[in-house]
Amino acid sequence: MKFVEVISGWINRYFSNEEAIFLVIFLTTALLILIFFGAVLAPILTGLGFAFLLKGVVARLVAWRVPRLVAVGLVELLFLGMLTALVIVILPLVSQQLGDLVNALPGFLEQLRDMASGLPQRYPEFFSETTVSSWMGALSQQVTGFGADLVQGVLSQFSNVVGLMIFLILAPVALFFFLKDSDRMLAAFAAVLPRERRLLNEVGREMSLQIANYLRGKLIEIVIVGGVTYITFWILGVNYAALFGLLVGVSVLIPFVGAIVVTIPVAVVGFLQFGWSVDFLVLMVAYLIIQGLDGNVLVPLLFSEAVDLHPVAIIAAVLVFGALWGFWGVVFAIPLATLLKAVIHVWPGQDPPGSGAEGQTSSSS
Repeated sequence: MKFVEVISGWINRYFSNEEAIFLVIFLTTALLILIFFGAVLAPILTGLGFAFLLKGVVARLVAWRVPRLVAVGLVELLFLGMLTALVIVILPLVSQQLGDLVNALPGFLEQLRDMASGLPQRYPEFFSETTVSSWMGALSQQVTGFGADLVQGVLSQFSNVVGLMIFLILAPVALFFFLKDSDRMLAAFAAVLPRERRLLNEVGREMSLQIANYLRGKLIEIVIVGGVTYITFWILGVNYAALFGLLVGVSVLIPFVGAIVVTIPVAVVGFLQFGWSVDFLVLMVAYLIIQGLDGNVLVPLLFSEAVDLHPVAIIAAVLVFGALWGFWGVVFAIPLATLLKAVIHVWPGQDPPGSGAEGQTSSSS
């Protein structure tokens, strides 16, 4: 009976509020929609994401006395220009270098086999010919399978021309209407909310602010890190500079893990191209400087207003949301974790700041 009373008291404390029940229903519904229809709604969700990203630009233009519809049109043209540059300039270059890399994989394997063949003679106490042979056989199998899967995956994506065209058309259209009619959409959504909605307003403000700041900061970080990496690798004469620029830029979307994972192909390709030389050392030092400046200078500047999340919480969010929604789950892991933290912080029944033992101590003094 006492256990039942404890459970009943907990439910009454945290779920007796009408807003709390509405928020649980809303979050559950949104979660189910994303799980079952996320792929179908990808163009609309992409347009919504870029609306969060670009609404600040629209607001700034309106503040400069530009008519709202004109401001939305200018931002839409900016988005279409970036999308066109991505499709016409960047993707073909990266695709070409990706094909060159796949074609060069057998040569890379042969280089590795030549270097590994001398290990049993140099270090017989650590390596035997059988061990090295088995390692190279397994590596050859893995690399061959990786190359085949990569080519097949790229071809399958490009072969779905209809799906790609639908995405490229619907995403800008969705962005335009999200920017143009955002006030009307919010008013229509607010009409079905409870009249007293302190909790919902706080969660909504927190979510909107964090998602907009995060997406804006990440886009700037990707462009800067990817661009600096491409220029640096191009100056150093590194093969596949555009491909590595894209990989290093996109890797910032995955906290902690992304930089470590991308370091491996950079080091391998650099070593196979330059060997143990000064050029290889310069490449790795330059790459480490880029990563260091990103983590210690660029990120604090771009995300100075980010909510403080423990690194373990960030890693857990990346794993959980990545398992649910793949790449996009990883991209939005930190904003979603921030949203959960905001919900917990303002949930009915939580002790307000300054209450409790500390508050009583201060009041008694």
